[in-house]
Amino acid sequence: MTVTSVEEERLFNPRLGGEIGANDFAGYMNNLGLPHPKKIDVAVPANLRCGQPQGDQPQMTDPLWAPLTFTFSGIWEIQPQFLEDLGNQVQIIDVRESGEYSGALGHIPGARLIPLGELGRRFREINLDNPVVTVCRSGARSAQAVVMLQKEGYTDVANLAGGMLRWRAEGRAVEGGSD
Repeated sequence: MTVTSVEEERLFNPRLGGEIGANDFAGYMNNLGLPHPKKIDVAVPANLRCGQPQGDQPQMTDPLWAPLTFTFSGIWEIQPQFLEDLGNQVQIIDVRESGEYSGALGHIPGARLIPLGELGRRFREINLDNPVVTVCRSGARSAQAVVMLQKEGYTDVANLAGGMLRWRAEGRAVEGGSD
C-alpha cells in the first residue's frame, strides 16, 4: 500500500488507531528506541510557522554567556567545544544516576551530580548567579532538567548537545570512565 488517509490511520494504525489514548501512544513511541529524526530541528519550526511570516514570531535574544542554539523544543543547547572553552565559568550539573556518573562514560571534570529525580528538591544547591549547563548520557534527561530549572527561574541554562555520548566520542576530557 502506497497511499493512506488521516481517517484510515485513525482507524487502523497500531500506534494511534482505534481507542488508543494519549498515554498509550506516548509510551509506545518512547519505548521504540527510534533515533532522533534527521531534519526535525528544521521541520518543526517551519510547521509551527506555517501560514505566518517569520517576522511575526517572538524574537529570541541570544544569551550573552555562550554561543548557544535554540532547539525546536524551546531550550538552549551548547556544543561540547564551547562548553569545554568556558571551563569553570559555568556550573555543570550531571543529572544521571550515580552509577552512570561513575560508570563507563565517566563525567566531565568539575561536573556536580544531581540526579534528575532529585533535582526538584535540590534546586537551592545551584547558584542562580552563574550559568548552568545540564548533562546526561544522550541529552534527553538533561533537556528535561533545563525545563525544570527554567520553571524555577533559572534563565542562563542550557543543555549539552549529545550528552556524554557525544562528549566522549569527540575525545574530550573526562574523569573516571573506561576506554
